[in-house]
Amino acid sequence: MAQQIWRGKPNKAHQEDVDARWTIKIGGKFCYRPDGTPPPQIATPVFGYKSHISVDQRFGLIRKAAVTSAADSDGRQLRRVMDNANIAGDVWADSAYRSSKNEAWLKANMLKSRIHRRKPKGRPMPEHMSRANAAKSAIRAHIKHVFAHQKNRYGLFIHTIGIARAQAKLTLANLAYNFVRLIFHQRCATMG
Repeated sequence: MAQQIWRGKPNKAHQEDVDARWTIKIGGKFCYRPDGTPPPQIATPVFGYKSHISVDQRFGLIRKAAVTSAADSDGRQLRRVMDNANIAGDVWADSAYRSSKNEAWLKANMLKSRIHRRKPKGRPMPEHMSRANAAKSAIRAHIKHVFAHQKNRYGLFIHTIGIARAQAKLTLANLAYNFVRLIFHQRCATMG
């Protein structure tokens, strides 16, 4: 692909990542001002890839994973990361995975959607939705722990050219994480 874009420039073709895409990451954690208003959110441009995973709720093991460019929609990846061998009937995910297509697919496969609800545009989040999302976050935190472990403990930051290399690095990181979880559970079983 890169050779077709830069004909006659083989060195440039080897250095350009044609699989990665730009996206904007908005916000992050912030503290409200003393008067209760939120500070302005910062939009950070990001170039690269995204890792999508499904985690077993009981043991915290990564069941399935997918790698996409940073600009790909999270919601389109739900079916790719769902593990048919997983016997759990509930699906927990953040609001990026909520769509009418995903909800219909989950219902057709007899799975219960525990996907976060989005805040209504231009209005405050209703109290019942806020409480429901908070309860879902307690379960969904298992996935955030995986990413935090990989970033903090492994120092995982992908510096590769091409989605195949990024997928190989993330697959190895996921395997390493599962080995750590397996050792943790074996130690717990040994100690009683």
